[in-house]
Amino acid sequence: MDTSRFVDILETEGRLLADAAEEAGTTASVPPCPGWRVRDLLRHTGVVHRWAAAFVADGHLAPRPMGEHPELDGPGLVAWYRAGHRSLVDTLAGAAPGVECFTFLPGPPSALAFWARRQAHETAVHRFDAESARGGTPAPVATDFAVDGIDELLRGFHARRRSRVRSGTPRVLRVRTTDTDAVWTVRLSQQPPVTTRDAAGEAECELAGPAGELYLALWNRLPVPAVSGDQELAALWRDTSAVV
Repeated sequence: MDTSRFVDILETEGRLLADAAEEAGTTASVPPCPGWRVRDLLRHTGVVHRWAAAFVADGHLAPRPMGEHPELDGPGLVAWYRAGHRSLVDTLAGAAPGVECFTFLPGPPSALAFWARRQAHETAVHRFDAESARGGTPAPVATDFAVDGIDELLRGFHARRRSRVRSGTPRVLRVRTTDTDAVWTVRLSQQPPVTTRDAAGEAECELAGPAGELYLALWNRLPVPAVSGDQELAALWRDTSAVV
């Protein structure tokens, strides 16, 4: 997927998030995020959008903290979120392809590609949260985008030392989409997981399902559609894989 596609998805997902939040109201609970209200979702995502946009706009090369959450609520908070989302989309769409700035995951070929991809996925997951708060059935996640997001999670986030998925003895987990040919092998040890985009060797457990559902399951928004093999390994993944 190219950068412009990610920016287009970011624009759509962010608008849907705001619309759902507005319909739900800022006091509505967010079922996938226990303890959160819609106001928390908007404040979090709005701060992340502004934080991401500033790296690209400023060409800032080092990590820096996110800003403070605003005290706004109600319609004012929704408007604040919309403004930050719009600024992020415009910043990414207007940036030079070779812009240099801070990034924090391996994979994308450029800083601009990284931020467009990361914010598209950040926003899509939280759009699901907002639509869950509103009620009804949330919109599905596009299959190719979901495959990319699974790849980002497994080979990006869980390649970092911050990943808590560890095993005292070597274990092998398979992750497989049932509606595409995408499959990953995740090797667990006392070090961060090592994931390859293949089905090499025997796996002790497999997590499988349609890409869109599996994507949301791996981000702890839905149950994994199908689990086979070692249930203890599946539980280890479930209990320790939340991104921190």
